Amino acid sequence: MKAIVYHDRGDIRFHDDFPEPQIIRPDDVKIKIHYCGICGSDLKEFTDGPIFFSKKGTNNEVSNLPYPQCMGHEISGEIIEIGSEVTTVKKGDKVVVEVTGTCFDRYRFPESPNFDKPKCPSCTAGHYNACDYLGLTGLGFTNGGLSEYLVTAASKVIKFDENIIPTDVAALVQPIAVSWHAVRVSRFQEGQSALILGGGPIGLTTIFALKGHKVGHIVLSEPALARRKLAQTLGVEVFDPTGKSVDQCVSELKAMSPNGHGFNYSYDCSGVPATFETGLRTLNIRGCATNVAVWAHKSIPYFPMETTFTEKIVTGSICFVKEDFEEALAAIESGLIPVSELKTLITSVVKLEDGVEKGFKELIHNKEKHIKILFTPRNDVVTE
Repeated sequence: MKAIVYHDRGDIRFHDDFPEPQIIRPDDVKIKIHYCGICGSDLKEFTDGPIFFSKKGTNNEVSNLPYPQCMGHEISGEIIEIGSEVTTVKKGDKVVVEVTGTCFDRYRFPESPNFDKPKCPSCTAGHYNACDYLGLTGLGFTNGGLSEYLVTAASKVIKFDENIIPTDVAALVQPIAVSWHAVRVSRFQEGQSALILGGGPIGLTTIFALKGHKVGHIVLSEPALARRKLAQTLGVEVFDPTGKSVDQCVSELKAMSPNGHGFNYSYDCSGVPATFETGLRTLNIRGCATNVAVWAHKSIPYFPMETTFTEKIVTGSICFVKEDFEEALAAIESGLIPVSELKTLITSVVKLEDGVEKGFKELIHNKEKHIKILFTPRNDVVTE
């Protein structure tokens, strides 16, 4: 089958003869891929990896699978075959895929030397999104959705109403789930205000996650004009931090909050010292600052009394769980998150065979031109 395959850092290739996956386990489902998005994590694997992928010569801790593997974890498709014990979905169902690979998935790989290894502390507590051995379908755990077909567990697929959600838009549900989880972790309360720092793909999907939670007022801080303009079309107030000190940003952003005293919540989707400090200092009393960004492995200055004096909360959010997919889909199907607005995030659709040049390399060299590039193996789709 056609697939985009990770071989090593700087070595991603298109294959037209990659082995097509088959149902092996009774709880397996086989999916015909319609669309799959490319994520910043995919780019990092290409430029700086292996990160989620195991080091060359080693296998994934949970699945025990080596690479090369098909990439891609922002997936929408159609069920075309089911295992003998599957009752939750049927052939023809349109689905998205919850793509985590964690201790809870060990049962699927009895041939692995780690098959009966005890669950890590996070999985023991039920929070598998923070698994010590976290991998993703298409990102180190198993073969992914930058391919024609995918086999995964039936427990990992979530049906959606294709009469409401087009299959290209459905491929955006995974990045929305990242933001949805962050909003849930922050314990967001309906009608309250939020500041988003960073207008990249996750910053923009956080707008939709907040809409799904019935936000009162959103401000997005983002230096890139094109992304600020896009956010404005989504009904969001925007702020340009370019050339301003943290003190200036804090003062001006607070003035943009509903009562001028600060925001109830902030979401750092950028991950630099200035956004961390700004997100914390622009909060109202007992506000919550949530880090959604993935940071470089180094510490930054932090003044503890900034939280103590006004009883603020600092927390973080990693990945997602199936519930985030289900709730995000429900919000789209109910109209809380408009499909027409989601479509504006899709800046390009490319064929799998063109994906290395027009997808990965395009984003590396012209990142500012794009929000979300989708790949498709379908022949009936007009691509750019």
